[in-house]
Amino acid sequence: MGRGKKPLLENVEIKKIAAEGKSIAYIDEKILFVPNTVPGDIVDVQVTRKRKSFLEGFVVKTHKLSELRVEPFCPHFGICGGCKWQNLPYEMQLKFKQQEVIDNLERIGKVELQNISPILGSAQTTLYRNKLEFTFSSKRFLTREEIGQDTDIERTPALGFHVPGLFDKVVDIDTCYLQGGFSNEIRNFIKRYALEHGLKFFDIRNQEGFLRTLIIRTSSTGEIMVVLAFFHEDRENREALLDALRQQFPQISSLMYVINEKANDTLTDQEIIRYAGKDHIFEEMEGLKFKIGPKSFYQTNSEQAYNLYSRTRELAGLTGKETVYDLYTGTGTIANFVAGKAAKVIGIEYVPEAIEDAKINSELNSITNTVFYAGDMKDVLNDDFIAAHGHPDVIITDPPRAGMHPDVVATILKAAPDRIVYVSCNSATQARDLHLMDAQYKVMAVQSVDMFPHTHHVENIVLLHKR
Repeated sequence: MGRGKKPLLENVEIKKIAAEGKSIAYIDEKILFVPNTVPGDIVDVQVTRKRKSFLEGFVVKTHKLSELRVEPFCPHFGICGGCKWQNLPYEMQLKFKQQEVIDNLERIGKVELQNISPILGSAQTTLYRNKLEFTFSSKRFLTREEIGQDTDIERTPALGFHVPGLFDKVVDIDTCYLQGGFSNEIRNFIKRYALEHGLKFFDIRNQEGFLRTLIIRTSSTGEIMVVLAFFHEDRENREALLDALRQQFPQISSLMYVINEKANDTLTDQEIIRYAGKDHIFEEMEGLKFKIGPKSFYQTNSEQAYNLYSRTRELAGLTGKETVYDLYTGTGTIANFVAGKAAKVIGIEYVPEAIEDAKINSELNSITNTVFYAGDMKDVLNDDFIAAHGHPDVIITDPPRAGMHPDVVATILKAAPDRIVYVSCNSATQARDLHLMDAQYKVMAVQSVDMFPHTHHVENIVLLHKR
């Protein structure tokens, strides 16, 4: 099959689940990736991408639905790009996630596994997220079905989620089943108010408009934070909207805004201004309080975060005598969570603001055996640092999706702690790092935790002992 005209493939049988929420069929010894399908489906597929070893496409007709399927509960399924596994029973989602972790550790890491515990599923499979980010768009995304209609379709403004792979396309969301706590009501009120008062939604491609992004954070303590981003200052309209929002939803604990005139939506380098209420909310875990600001990282599934950290602490095997290094500590959640079982905990994180939050979280909880340092991990964690703060008995590391820098791995190996607990949101990069440590460390236990039901994402914990 050449790289010319994209073919229509008929009566394709979907064989297995693949990464990133896609499924796989096999065509002339090539892999065909098809989204929103389930093993056992028989479909016609329009190919959209052809490469030497694989194809990609989308379903144009369904001949037979798999017996494995369940009915998706969200009307936006298959369009917004989130919750791609709603059509799979949750038990099967867990099975595929655990198998992917094992496959990555064995094939990429080439490590011997033992004590593989069953994946910890989420008790809540809807309304489990404590943070969502929405985008305003002057023209909502049109589906293929709408475009194919003969009648003109109105491109009304949208407030919702980006279409995967399309930076300027936003799906208008009416009801999202990811977040509770007035999230849908707040978003829909803001949209109605903006339309009624003629406020301009952002044109992403042309970089013009007024309303840009919306962040809603909720917490297990019942608090709500709302952050509205505007493309330019318009004090009269900005204050009128924020006042209306505050009056309509007195439950909002923290109402904030930002004027973001940059080309991108990131707010980490912007000043976020408190308009009403506090400049933070609180999360609570095992009696500990954690201050969450508008830029703070906190695991987005609060209930499963507790299970993740509890299992991490358990695998660390702390007796109260250990010096623990918590790498990529963020706002010090793990560090403060394990501090009661350790002699001393030293947290390191790249973001200075996060380190300040980590210190505050220790103070809030009267924790006195933690210290925190900001800087690039590969620069901070060196021989002098270890000499100054003591040899680590246990290292807990929870890096971003890219995994650990090779210099960090080398320093960990040189520090030679008795145990390493490696928490990861990407088992492929985790496996790569485990391969680098395999000569000196043996995998003793594996525990996956599902933080994100109906998606392909999964957290994984690996316990390593020095050989």
